[in-house]
Amino acid sequence: MKKIGIFYGSTTGNTEAIAEKIAKALGVDKSDVHNVATTPPSEVAAYDVILMGTSTWGAGDMQDSWYDFTDGLQALDLSGKEFAVFGCGDESMSDTFCSGMGELYDRVIKTGAKPIGEFNADGYTYDESSAERNGTMVGLVLDEVNHPDLTDKRISEWTEIISKA
Repeated sequence: MKKIGIFYGSTTGNTEAIAEKIAKALGVDKSDVHNVATTPPSEVAAYDVILMGTSTWGAGDMQDSWYDFTDGLQALDLSGKEFAVFGCGDESMSDTFCSGMGELYDRVIKTGAKPIGEFNADGYTYDESSAERNGTMVGLVLDEVNHPDLTDKRISEWTEIISKA
């Protein structure tokens, strides 16, 4: 069985709570859930599958803690590892919905890790997202502001995809 590590950046606590729900759904131990604000990037070496979560801020930016962490990741060769991203956004910010997740994906893909966990954004209404590629999101998108009712179902569907990868 592949060893999964979950890494998140969280300002308000939403992304942290989502990371914990994902860990529970996948049976990942709490010791394998890491806040990127207090974790060195080298910690990803212990995992075969790296799940990474960010919220979206400002003009579609990642959560602040991710910038230094991804700079550190880009110095590593993560060939042979798989990664997936999840993100929290607000569809009322329709021109940048979950775009922080797209930025995170774009930074991590440069490390040689293989992306997994594409997901759809059916049920959300937005105009633009850098997390969307060819009609599919690069990972799990969640809106805890407008659609918290979709979160548990989406986590269940996404973690099933991750489990099969």
